[in-house]
Amino acid sequence: PKARLAQIRRLTTKALAGDPTGDPSFDALAIVAAECGINAVHTHDIIAGFALDSIGWAPKNELEMLGYCYHVAGAVGVVMALVMGVSADDNDTLDRACDLGIAFQLGNIARDIAEDCAISRCYLPQDWLTQAGIAPADIMAPHHRPALMRMAARLAQIAETYENSARIGAAKLPFRSRWAVLSAAGIYGAISRKVVRAGSTAWDQRISTGKLAKLGHVLRALGQSALPPTIRDATVAHPRAELARATLAAFTA
Repeated sequence: PKARLAQIRRLTTKALAGDPTGDPSFDALAIVAAECGINAVHTHDIIAGFALDSIGWAPKNELEMLGYCYHVAGAVGVVMALVMGVSADDNDTLDRACDLGIAFQLGNIARDIAEDCAISRCYLPQDWLTQAGIAPADIMAPHHRPALMRMAARLAQIAETYENSARIGAAKLPFRSRWAVLSAAGIYGAISRKVVRAGSTAWDQRISTGKLAKLGHVLRALGQSALPPTIRDATVAHPRAELARATLAAFTA
């Protein structure tokens, strides 16, 4: 992992400098970065997420969990917004794109508790587990299911807060991008809600959004995209408050 991480950093640096890398993926990154204003801050924030996984890192608290979500998904949301045409100076919209990625990752954490445990990983905050009397190696013990259900509900609630913030940013996107983002928000947002509804059986099999449900979210998003909210009023209704500051604080020191 250390060698692969070093290679990713090296090729990314070459791509952002406009130098040929010999790898089609990184040469493509060079083109997109030049066209969309993607810079080393954006890419290295994402690579920092790879670095955390490469050392088997686990969050000590909720703030560190949100910081991880920023690196592996929120920063990706920022880059996607730039690709969709959002100005690099539009900080509010970029922050809300970040919020959508964080919402997605929180849903992933809730859904994948068992899968992560199987490969000796855990993205639930250590202080949550300690409070519930759960050792990381013993997470999937049957008698811990009620506590895991409560944690999943807590993750879903946090994810919904970020998702609501992100939907406001979608109003500033072009129609097709807005439709795609709102569709994804519905599809991925449904995952954490399904985990909560499944209760103690949530981790018996991998939860996903079925084809018909996905179609429903796509059609619903089409209607939402046709009549975007008034951005000023919606921003007042769903202010970002401390979301961005809380998310970034964990890894800015």
